[in-house]
Amino acid sequence: MTLDLKPRKRIGLVAHDNKKSDLIEWARYNRGMLAAHDLVATGTTGTMLQRELDLPVTCLQSGPLGGDLQVGAMIADGSIDFLVFFWDPLEPQPHDTDVKSLLRIAVVWNIPVACDRASADFMISSPLMTGSYERTVPDYTAHNDRELPGVETVDAAEAHYWADASDASDQTDQTDLASPVGEPNADSGADSAARGQLDSSAEPLPGEARS
Repeated sequence: MTLDLKPRKRIGLVAHDNKKSDLIEWARYNRGMLAAHDLVATGTTGTMLQRELDLPVTCLQSGPLGGDLQVGAMIADGSIDFLVFFWDPLEPQPHDTDVKSLLRIAVVWNIPVACDRASADFMISSPLMTGSYERTVPDYTAHNDRELPGVETVDAAEAHYWADASDASDQTDQTDLASPVGEPNADSGADSAARGQLDSSAEPLPGEARS
């Protein structure tokens, strides 16, 4: 399946704190090109772009507050065609999992992604930015239609579990019956005779007659 991208595209703009100045400088240099497209950005970055470019920018939440997730959701919905994401490779982020999710979802839906200034320069200067483009949308029908464990499967697994537990209990009961408690010891008679001999050979107490 393909999606026809019009000449006016929807561009997502995201930058980590240490990369915001790079994105603002790049955007200022390419202001004329960006003005021909619809811009969406995470909170702080969007506010800075509005001030520097004097262009309308749809501002989402700040990245750590869910802005990256919002951009990712828009990509999944087909609302963003192109992503410029200047992320910081040297500084850990409190929302690292969101960053990875955003980069992953961009690949899942096959949209162009520029993660540094050189890549952004090459992409925005492409003739495809000002013309129509048929973007291939991956077909995930097989993934969506895959068989999932249902109630019947769970019930069958539970039945097997209790059947195994019952078999184990029966085996334990049979073992107990084969070795009953209180079975007479074969050596008990010999032990009684030996105790009797010891008692008969013992010295009598004073005043006691030997039998």
